[in-house]
Amino acid sequence: MGAGPDPARDAVPQPRRSPSDDRVTPHRRRRSRFRLRDWRMGTKLATVLVLPSVAFLVLAGVQTRGLVGQTTALSDFAQQVGIGRQISTAVDRLQQERDRSAGELAALRKAGGSADRDAAVAALKPLQDASDRAMTDLRAAAEPLADADAAWRVAYSEVLEAYDQVVYIRAAVPPAVLSSDTVLSNYHRAIAALLNLLAEPSPGDDQRALTDAVLRYVQLSRVKELSSRIRAELYAAARAGRYEVDDQVNLTDLRAQQLTALGAFRVAATADQVRRYDETSVDPAFVSAARLEEQTLPSGTAEPAVLPATQWWAASEQRQELFRQLESAVLDDAVRQADDASARQLRDTLLVVGGIVGVLLVAVLISLLVGRSVARSMRQLRGQALRIAQVELPHTLDRLRAVDRPVGTIDVPPAVVDSQDEIGELAEAFVAVHRSAVDVAVEQAMMRRNVNAMFVNLARRSQVLVERQLELLDELEREESDPDQLENLFKLDHLAARMRRNDESLLVLAGTESSRRWNRPVGLGAVLLAASAEIEQYQRVRHDSRSDLHVVGHAVGDLVHLFAELLENATAFSRPDTVVRVVAGADGPGAFVEIVDQGLGMSPAALAEANEVLAEPPAADVAASERMGLFVVSHLGARHGVRVRLRGGQDGVVARIGIPAELLAPAPAPGLDQPAAPRMLTSQVAAASRLAPGAGPLATATAELPVAGRRPPAPPAELPVSPLTGLPLGGAPPATEAARRTPGSTVPRPRPVPGRAEDVLAPAAGSPAGGGWFSRQGPSGAVLGVTPPPAATPVTGGTNERGLPVRVPMAQLTAVNQPAAADRPPRHEPDPEAVGGMLSRYYSGVRRAEAEETTEMYLPRDEGGRRQ
Repeated sequence: MGAGPDPARDAVPQPRRSPSDDRVTPHRRRRSRFRLRDWRMGTKLATVLVLPSVAFLVLAGVQTRGLVGQTTALSDFAQQVGIGRQISTAVDRLQQERDRSAGELAALRKAGGSADRDAAVAALKPLQDASDRAMTDLRAAAEPLADADAAWRVAYSEVLEAYDQVVYIRAAVPPAVLSSDTVLSNYHRAIAALLNLLAEPSPGDDQRALTDAVLRYVQLSRVKELSSRIRAELYAAARAGRYEVDDQVNLTDLRAQQLTALGAFRVAATADQVRRYDETSVDPAFVSAARLEEQTLPSGTAEPAVLPATQWWAASEQRQELFRQLESAVLDDAVRQADDASARQLRDTLLVVGGIVGVLLVAVLISLLVGRSVARSMRQLRGQALRIAQVELPHTLDRLRAVDRPVGTIDVPPAVVDSQDEIGELAEAFVAVHRSAVDVAVEQAMMRRNVNAMFVNLARRSQVLVERQLELLDELEREESDPDQLENLFKLDHLAARMRRNDESLLVLAGTESSRRWNRPVGLGAVLLAASAEIEQYQRVRHDSRSDLHVVGHAVGDLVHLFAELLENATAFSRPDTVVRVVAGADGPGAFVEIVDQGLGMSPAALAEANEVLAEPPAADVAASERMGLFVVSHLGARHGVRVRLRGGQDGVVARIGIPAELLAPAPAPGLDQPAAPRMLTSQVAAASRLAPGAGPLATATAELPVAGRRPPAPPAELPVSPLTGLPLGGAPPATEAARRTPGSTVPRPRPVPGRAEDVLAPAAGSPAGGGWFSRQGPSGAVLGVTPPPAATPVTGGTNERGLPVRVPMAQLTAVNQPAAADRPPRHEPDPEAVGGMLSRYYSGVRRAEAEETTEMYLPRDEGGRRQ
């Protein structure tokens, strides 16, 4: 058994796409990371956005760094100015201790007694403790400035070193073992270091106002320091009761320095600070101290007066306190101004940094939104393009390729990107391309359907002609008495039946149902016998039906066609001296049929290819005309859910047909499906009477199996038996034919009498009309125009412009297909000479076809490939 002739490689049908296999996969080539055009769209957008952003960040970073540096500098400046309070306090405490120590040293040198020494220690002890506390507060306030600039740290370290010397020299004051200059010089150095530390804060060259603020309180502190040193000199002279040799010179120098410092302060000070200084200078305590100091000035020949120690100390201490208050006020102004400048600079820096960060965030956000919009549009466009190319367009082509469904309206989805930019225009271009492709596919589908409709109409016309030919052959067979001529008519009858099957195959490939239908369940064995009757070498088919199964009526015609194609294949690709076995039986809820031949066989590749075609019916193309049987079986199986699969057997191929339970039906009521006597004529009876039991080369080997066209055993001796149904035939008894023969004539070799499928599946006698083989009643699933049920009156399509009726194609097909009845009224007979010429030409063609089939041997074109 074979699957048909080996087609050309380019004509091998490809399996259609299944919707479950839809996968959108992009086609990508190998990309290079170093080629700009191969970069992803996101990378390109990121590059376009990142480069300006980086440049902006660099410039903003430089600007921010300068602002942060200024803010840090002003913050350190404000802290250094703020620590001036602790510094001025420490200076004031050391001045108190120094001035009192100068007086006590002078008193100790004058007295030289131990009692005075204890009094000096008792007087100095509270002042020394106050200085220590002030220095402790200064150290605590200076700890946060450990990371300040180097100049300030150096000045601070000098302060600590100088104060350590003061602490060390204190022990030398009570014994008065050191000179006053030696002791007081340590105090002078410590206070000078503190004043230098007080003047150390520097806001920078561009902060002139802050520099002036520092200069003001530093100058006022120097005025206060010079005033304190003058007090120490005068207090020491008052305690000693006299002036030393250099005292007046020192006092004159100190007064000159004080005036210079006071002038510098008044120049640098603000009007409010000058006003406050003037108010302080007219204070009674300040004026009283100034008047006492004026008494110590030399005038003419009079010696400078030595002031009373207690009176001078009290007056000078009040003046120093006024200086201290004025110094604190000026220092507070500087601290406030420094804090304001630092806060303002910090605020400006934060605003600039916040603005930079805000601009950057807004730019990044806008960039991300724009980039995301572009990338999303590109992704959507890419996804739509891939879906169009890999899903929608193939599905549309599959839908248009199927001829058993109407085309309908195919909607092209709109563009997924509805923007007005270039991407939106590109999306519209994709949609336009898709629409054009669909329009072209629809045009091609309509062209194919028109071609299919043309083929259907041609096949229908050919069917009408073949049916009329069969009817004519029936009449000729009824009127023919010559056995040889009757045999020729039988062959012609069989070839016409094959032509009818070819027309039905063309209808199947065009997606149209056959006109031959059965309305009642039919036994599966009868269906298989009917299929055997449709093939040429029906004598070689042996049937073995093991169960009483029945097939629903609407599927009988298609199953007969399917089995006939498989049986034709099995007999065509096996040796003439072999048989083809047909086994049928139940398979669970369904049924199975196996067709086993002993033919050439098929290679595994050819079997796999044939099974792919049987599993998924391909569209009709050039290969369908070369392998029509395989394509027809595939389409018929898909139409009814019948599974057909080929496998290799011992000597040939086994075709297994699985019939689903939906196509099986219970046996009909008795009397409704009993086969009636086929329409055999008297001449057929005469030819059938020449059959002898066991005739033919295969009779002895296969007599136990029924065969279409062979008479079953044990017929009645008086009447011949139909070779298809096994029923007695009507007509003349065989003795009549034997009586005609002359003595000594040669008895011809018995031949099986051919039959048709309708002979096997003839309706039961007395069954309702319209329920037979050629009924077209009931709905049809075809879309290319199945003939409607025949009308009681001739069907016309109206009248034309001349008033003549318009014929409706195929409307009267049922009347043509009705079998000839004995009581049919006589009709007009055609010209005998014309009929004879037509049959002669037809018979010549049949002879040539038989000669070609029997003399040419088809060889496989490749491994396992065979012709049908």
